Amino acid sequence: MNSRLIVITGASDGIGAAGAARLSALGNTVVVIGRSKEKTMAVANSLKTDYFVSDFSDLDQVRALAASLLGRYEQIDALVNNAGGIMGPRRITVDGHEATFQINHLAPFLLTTLMLDRLISSRASVITTSSTANKLIGRVNIDDLDSERRYSPFRAYGAAKLFNILFTKELHRRFHERGLSSAAFHPGAVASNFSNESGSPFHFAYTGVLKRVLLSPTKGADTLEWLSTAKPGTEWTSGEYYVKRKVARANKQAYNPKLAEQLWERSAAMILQR
Repeated sequence: MNSRLIVITGASDGIGAAGAARLSALGNTVVVIGRSKEKTMAVANSLKTDYFVSDFSDLDQVRALAASLLGRYEQIDALVNNAGGIMGPRRITVDGHEATFQINHLAPFLLTTLMLDRLISSRASVITTSSTANKLIGRVNIDDLDSERRYSPFRAYGAAKLFNILFTKELHRRFHERGLSSAAFHPGAVASNFSNESGSPFHFAYTGVLKRVLLSPTKGADTLEWLSTAKPGTEWTSGEYYVKRKVARANKQAYNPKLAEQLWERSAAMILQR
């Protein structure tokens, strides 16, 4: 495909930074977004590209980010919703939501929906980083999205990664006929900083004994790169969940269209609450 403009969140390190480097090396224009100004700027400078700083635990920063992107770029060929992670003890954001839910789902939902008109007119792809945790530990309770009744870092993260797939499927259902394509993917078990804030066994496993057998961020970014540049409808199918460039089976709840619609409607109501 020709050179594309690709926006990547969570691009200050890990698979986001690795994906940005790979995509840039292929001749694409990448826009890197991260929470840390120093780290995000360093990635952007190494690629000689634009960057924006946004903390997804603050939805007003997400709104400002969307406005900046829309003001700067008339064409956006792919939006990669990669920011996320597993958190520690239950924490409430300034917007009143459980942090895992907001950072992994609600913030990218807001960013994507604020940019929908531009993405549709660009016939863009929306790529979202999920995880096999969606299937292993994910469960959606549509009446407790903020995990008020029962919380653990594992359950909240698994649910959030399942939300990513439901969001992908609902994006496809609502907007694919207007030119938008969407996919979610599992990058594999990658040596990265995604669990740094959790203080959980995940963090110690990913930074300790398992680190030698984990994928490098560059290898983990392979499917991200492919979905961002390959042609939907020809090389990949919109609305699906991918592992190693192949459609994979997700949590059974991911195939419930009513649940996907409910999640969309409740998320939309949440972002209107100021």
